[in-house]
Amino acid sequence: MTEPMRHKLCLDDEQATKALAEKLAAAVGPGQIVALEGDLGAGKTVFARAFLRALGVEGDIPSPTFNLVLVYETSKGQVWHSDLYRLSVPDEAIELGLEEAFADAISLIEWPDRLGSDLPTDHLHITITSTDDIHARIATLTATGRSKLLLQSLMD
Repeated sequence: MTEPMRHKLCLDDEQATKALAEKLAAAVGPGQIVALEGDLGAGKTVFARAFLRALGVEGDIPSPTFNLVLVYETSKGQVWHSDLYRLSVPDEAIELGLEEAFADAISLIEWPDRLGSDLPTDHLHITITSTDDIHARIATLTATGRSKLLLQSLMD
């Protein structure tokens, strides 16, 4: 197995988080998986909303915490936005039909650790962590497989 590709970014404020999400939205395509990890309040939902807005989603974009999965029709096809925080075992995620999304849709997954080994190896993993500055975050992007091309396009 080849080594993952990693890149670390300092996001100075919420606008920088949104800018990264918008750049990713421009580069992502069907069948690609973006896993968002971070503590509560780290900025995952800010990132997800900016990502969906950049793909043309209008109106309210609620967090899928209670629905678990919300599906949006966009200019690039379906986006399945999942928040798996409330799941206790990976088998519960499979019941949501995520395997279908992995094949044909863009998958945006908050709390991807809840999938365990069911998270496909080929994905872009974005970990958002807080810093001493209340407004700043660190984004660590890790890519495997063809997602390395996606990460490379973000860094160009």
